[in-house]
Amino acid sequence: MRKNIPKIQYITQDSARFSHSEQARLMFEKGIECVQIRMKNSTEEEILTQAKQALQSAKKYGKTLIINDSIEIAKEIGAHGVHLGLSDTPINEARDFLGDEFIIGGTTNTIEDIQLQQSRGANYVGLGPFKHTTTKKNISPIIGLNGYKEILFQMKNLKLDIPIIAVGGIQLNDIETLTQTGLYGVALSGALLQTLNNHNTD
Repeated sequence: MRKNIPKIQYITQDSARFSHSEQARLMFEKGIECVQIRMKNSTEEEILTQAKQALQSAKKYGKTLIINDSIEIAKEIGAHGVHLGLSDTPINEARDFLGDEFIIGGTTNTIEDIQLQQSRGANYVGLGPFKHTTTKKNISPIIGLNGYKEILFQMKNLKLDIPIIAVGGIQLNDIETLTQTGLYGVALSGALLQTLNNHNTD
């Protein structure tokens, strides 16, 4: 089932200045279509609180909220979707739990990962990392620009059709180059958080 997948996604990260829900609100205010709440070092209760507040902002601005990892929290609050890593709940099981309306994205690093996540029913895949990133531990092998081009070429030959979102270490000046390859969209974290820090100096 093809869903309306935003082309620019912001992934929240731990910040001394902005809570995850504040990051979501500020990004929606800036016009970012989609925010993924990613709280790897938090309790379920903390994630639930932040996700609920972020969803209020998403509804206010008519934007999309995705929850990283937790299909239970996504279902409980009625988020728009979830993003699942290769070692998280398999996407087909998440689909059974969540139903057809939810956007479900999956992490990938290779053409084989893309085939797997698509076969499980992913609506889009995050493919990365593009460059070295400090926001994620135990990162997969770096793909780089040529890696993206090669994977897109392989997808064309295999007739694989699924939105590919580049992720991992992407800066604002990388966006144009990446989208010119034929990638569907990009996910940003640190680069956009930096703009908040710069624009909200006391």
